[in-house]
Amino acid sequence: MDTKRQDEAPTRPPRDRDRRRWPREGQPEAAPSLAPALEPLPFSTRELAPENQFAAWQAHMAPLVEVKLPDDKSLNDGFPADHTAWNLGDMLIVQQRAPAHSYMRSATKLRSSSIDHWYIVLPRTGRSWTEVDRRVAENQPGNLEIRSLGYPFRGRVTDAESLCLYLPRDLFSEAASTLDAKNNSILSGNFANLLVEYVNGIEARLRSLTAEDLPRIVHATRSMIIACLAPPAEHAAAAEQLANVALMERARRYVQNNLDAAHLTPDSMCRTLGVSRSRLYQLFEPSGGVLHYIQSRRLLAAHIALSDPADRRRIVEIAEAFGFSSAANFSRAFTKEFGYSPREGRGTVVLPRPARSVSLAEHEKASSFEGWLKALGS
Repeated sequence: MDTKRQDEAPTRPPRDRDRRRWPREGQPEAAPSLAPALEPLPFSTRELAPENQFAAWQAHMAPLVEVKLPDDKSLNDGFPADHTAWNLGDMLIVQQRAPAHSYMRSATKLRSSSIDHWYIVLPRTGRSWTEVDRRVAENQPGNLEIRSLGYPFRGRVTDAESLCLYLPRDLFSEAASTLDAKNNSILSGNFANLLVEYVNGIEARLRSLTAEDLPRIVHATRSMIIACLAPPAEHAAAAEQLANVALMERARRYVQNNLDAAHLTPDSMCRTLGVSRSRLYQLFEPSGGVLHYIQSRRLLAAHIALSDPADRRRIVEIAEAFGFSSAANFSRAFTKEFGYSPREGRGTVVLPRPARSVSLAEHEKASSFEGWLKALGS
């Protein structure tokens, strides 16, 4: 851009000149969901007196399991535990850290509970042993464990940190028999490794995901789980599907990490990902094409910057920071994407949007881990 001309411009440009540069295209009815869509639901026992910590953990986990201390531990020893849940609409992700304990989901609890979701555990540290129908699954870091909350189980775990996924049974209706046959199993092999890598990538980006990302992530996770459990005859198709999902995740991560880079082009993506241009274009065809996807993500990032009251940069500086060399091009693209001009976007408070619309009463009811579990899949 012509920086000399900008430097010579008046400090406070006339109102009509301002409007000519950033045309007003009409006031939007509602702000789009551009800010991060997920608000974590944290729980910790660490602020409580040691003798009260385990009782608090018992109450928090009561919708799922009954928990007990090891025989050599007492309430006075304390139970410092952390549990942070993220609600992606049709999937809950939980980051959990807890000392050694035993757990049981009894037949009695099943009769009083409507929760029958699938539960997948990725241990970071520690080991666990879980028994279902006299068959014990031993889990440790590097493995994936899948279990149904619709069947009784019991087990114990050492001091451990883990990532847990909760997915509704209805999400796998056409693959129910396949999953039921693998209940309380340890998943391993290349497919499971790809799923672990994918879930790790999701965890790293939980705070930046937008509402439009959530259904795609749930769908991809579901597809990868089914692929992990597919019979050998379907492995070739499953492998291709997993490869596509993993490659797309790498591509999206590359775009997100290089939004402000001048070298973010299809050619640079091909070199980084090790794919041909035709393969890259095929990969992004459902997203409207690779160039459209890059521009959409840049516009999204620019809007978030514009709506941030702490960001004091001029509109033209934000446009340049996200790869737009022309103020006019940025204004046209921004207005087409969001339905209003960048200047109107600057005054817009962009709020997160829940994955699905809920009433205030429903929101208050579901603002607990138990509420999230009961609403999952409904």
